[in-house]
Amino acid sequence: MRLAILETGAPPGDLSERFGDYPAMFRRLLLQSGDAAETFDVALGQLPSDPAAWDACLVTGSSAGVYDPLPWIAPLKAFLNTASGRTALVGVCFGHQVMAEAFGGRVIKSPKGWGVGLHRYEARPDGWLSGLPTLAAAASHQDQVVEPPGDARLAAASDFTPFGALAYPERRAISIQLHPEFEPDYALALIEARRGNRYTDAQADAAVASYAAINDRMEVGRRLRSFIEAGGRI
Repeated sequence: MRLAILETGAPPGDLSERFGDYPAMFRRLLLQSGDAAETFDVALGQLPSDPAAWDACLVTGSSAGVYDPLPWIAPLKAFLNTASGRTALVGVCFGHQVMAEAFGGRVIKSPKGWGVGLHRYEARPDGWLSGLPTLAAAASHQDQVVEPPGDARLAAASDFTPFGALAYPERRAISIQLHPEFEPDYALALIEARRGNRYTDAQADAAVASYAAINDRMEVGRRLRSFIEAGGRI
């Protein structure tokens, strides 16, 4: 498998030194012996010149919002439309949001506030997460897709996140708001790093406690890999 990782953000503070950057997390989640991955720093203007040269292009999470006036967001949206149908596309968190915006949907900073901790979604029986009645993985987001593109199919949802995972069969693309790449130690460290600034103590305590439940991140990772191995066909 040849994977292009489109890096759109980085862990805060010293967490990169302790846990690796987001591309490293995805390598650990998705790659096997013999696979290859290359990182493209989207903020520096790096994007694959030929999407079809890769088995998949994956867009990582970011602290940025898709509505922020950052010079690299419009080129990323244009790239996703160019790559649509030419290779498998995977979006995670910010990647989920920017893919929806690129394909005609709408994303906002949700009035519901922060989604943090282990969040559980209900999977649709006919989507790329079928066979999993529910699935849980790390959540860390304020923004949400509120209007999916017209060609999107809902794959999983919760009351807090009604458009939690999407699929675009004609575009060979899937996306998810959750973070299957977040290993529990990193997810907990991130909560503590944001305690008292982004999260209240009560929010942080509840988020930490949520990780006592079953975490399905490895199964979600297997679904992502299977999608890529199938050429982005659902």
